[in-house]
Formats: sequence, structure tokens, C-alpha cells
Amino acid sequence: SIIPTAFLGTATIFACFSLSALYARRRSFLYLGGFLLSGLTLMLLSSVVNAFMRSTWLFTANLYLALMIMCGFVLFDTQLIIEKAEGGDKDYIWHCVDLFLDFVNIFRELLMILGMTE
Repeated sequence: SIIPTAFLGTATIFACFSLSALYARRRSFLYLGGFLLSGLTLMLLSSVVNAFMRSTWLFTANLYLALMIMCGFVLFDTQLIIEKAEGGDKDYIWHCVDLFLDFVNIFRELLMILGMTE
């Protein structure tokens, strides 16, 4: 029951954040790019540290941080795709791949979070 729950949660999160990006003011979430990449770097460093420390608390914090960062990437990528499309970039395949990777990452994080609680 973890997989359907994670999928439904992922679909809900993805839909809400995508709609938020679609209905927000133009380019209002594009400033998040630097913060999101800094967050990914922080996650990488904390994962390396946790490989030696074996801290359950740090692992859990990293999971929730990753979930928040991936939600931010849905906002950022959706608005970036809109701006690229309005600028003439009609590469729909890569735009779909970008959003698909966001979806998969949120699904993966939710699977791990739900797996820890069960």
C-alpha cells in the first residue's frame, strides 16, 4: 500500500505545485534556481557526512529537505519551461523529461519517507 499512496501523494503534490507555477505572476519563481542548486549541494554534503556518521536524524532531515527542494524544482522548472516556450524554444521532449524527473524524484522521496514510517 506504500506504492499507491506515494504515487497519489506525488501526483497531488506535482499538480498543486505545477498549477501554482502556471497561475503565478510571470517569472515569479525563476529566482529559486540558485537556492535550489545550493540546497542540492547541501544535501550532497550532508549525505557524505552521514555516510560516516550513520545518523538516523540526519538521514530523515535529508529526506524532508530533498522533498522540499524537489517541490521547489517543480515550481522553477514549470515557469522556466513557460518562459522558454514563449521565447521560441519548442523542445517539448526535453521539457517533458525535465518535469518527469521532478515527478520521479518526488515519488522516490515519498517512497522512502513512507517506508520509514511503516
